[in-house]
Amino acid sequence: MRTRCGWAQGERYIAYHDEEWGVPLHNDRALFEFLILEGAQAGLSWSTILHKRENYRKAFDSFDAATVARYDEPKLAALLADPGIVRNRLKVNAAVKNARAFLAVQQEFGTFDAYIWSFTDGRTLQNRWTAKCPATTPESDAMCKDLRQRGFTFVGSTICYAFMQATGMVNDHLAGCFRHAELS
Repeated sequence: MRTRCGWAQGERYIAYHDEEWGVPLHNDRALFEFLILEGAQAGLSWSTILHKRENYRKAFDSFDAATVARYDEPKLAALLADPGIVRNRLKVNAAVKNARAFLAVQQEFGTFDAYIWSFTDGRTLQNRWTAKCPATTPESDAMCKDLRQRGFTFVGSTICYAFMQATGMVNDHLAGCFRHAELS
């Protein structure tokens, strides 16, 4: 039997933990997806968002940032009526605003990947937590500050750190977890 991080309970969480969480991600569309999903998760459990993830992919045009950036009032109204996603006006509006800021970052840096990974000098930070990970770090604080200056919303330091964990910018699998060694 494999030892996993304690939060990996239940079939969906175990699959996410074993196959996706903490794997270095460099695809702009996938990075945009995590940026939107982590923002949607604010104040909720990740299991809620994970459960709704496929609905989010459909509702947000497979997280095509250029398409999301063009959403108009009728599309926003349709999203707010969609029971498959979190129907919070601030979070839905933030997705559109973040799509526009995301495109501006791509214009400036060539890719969002090049920009976002600069907060870890382009490499995965290897942690060796034995019990619990922090909610924020100096890197997530810096990311939060810079994203906000660029017009992003729902990108507090805790959300940024969760984004860093999910996209493999940090290896926060606990030291005893089988995935920690695999991703080191």
